[in-house]
Amino acid sequence: MSPSAPRSAPALLLLGALLALAPFTPAAAALVGGATLALTVGNPRLALTRTWTHRLLPLAVVGLGADMNLRAVAKAGLHGLGYTALSLALVLALGLWLARLLKVDREAGLLISVGTAICGGSAIAAVAPVVRAREQAISVALATVFLLNAAALVIFPPIGHAAALGQEAFGLWSALAIHDTSSVVGAGLAYGPRALEVATTVKLARALWIVPLTLGIGWLVARREPAAPGAPPLKKPWFIAGFLVMAALVTFVPILQVPGHFVAVAARRVLVLTLFLIGAGLSREALRNVGLRPFLQGLLLWLIVGSLGLGAVKLGWLTVG
Repeated sequence: MSPSAPRSAPALLLLGALLALAPFTPAAAALVGGATLALTVGNPRLALTRTWTHRLLPLAVVGLGADMNLRAVAKAGLHGLGYTALSLALVLALGLWLARLLKVDREAGLLISVGTAICGGSAIAAVAPVVRAREQAISVALATVFLLNAAALVIFPPIGHAAALGQEAFGLWSALAIHDTSSVVGAGLAYGPRALEVATTVKLARALWIVPLTLGIGWLVARREPAAPGAPPLKKPWFIAGFLVMAALVTFVPILQVPGHFVAVAARRVLVLTLFLIGAGLSREALRNVGLRPFLQGLLLWLIVGSLGLGAVKLGWLTVG
């Protein structure tokens, strides 16, 4: 335990985790509560909470598949294939241009752009070893994405209601404009069951692009400089396959639909717990390391993507089906 952390910190951390599992705790409150705890009394189990964050988030996403229809997942992925590819290319180009304009560190600017284009921290974690990013650049990108994710989870549902978005429209918009899968699912959960279904399916279909994008960036980097010996292997987003398998089971084996529903309910609570742990994983050092320029790049890119996405969904240019 950190010497600066009060004796009550472990008990408060455990209490917060238990409250996150309670059915009355909303996703946004769990995330904000975890961050507040970390930035005030401190997190005496920082390494442990980060480890369990990486373990629980994929499991929660897989569990959510138990309440989904595989046909809807496939439809969302195929329907959005064209504009997903186009939007990824545009967001990456815009992000790199903003990084150059604001004179952001090259590695941090690339990671922030990739994280905004696909799925936040997961994309950053996948691309960072490929470009052999420095720890400082990774921390800056992750902290920037975390702050914007936390903001999105809190403000997107009220904006959706103010814009009179239906659940399908909100689910689509949140999947396009929020970075991490955890916050996308959390925002959909707060908005309604159909919003949750659309947000999850569209976001996971979008997350599949981690693999070709990472391989493409790796190929470009390999052309410029040889791979370093002992470089970390590419992390495979196995939870996407798990989600699809779970959705297939409940779709094609009707007897599994009732137990699948209970699995999904439990997965939603695990997701809220994960959001609490993500918040508790924030550190004052990470906030100090962000700096104004990288955060400004991430903020401007996020605002542009979110505004254009909201307009396109509101005008009916982008639809679920």
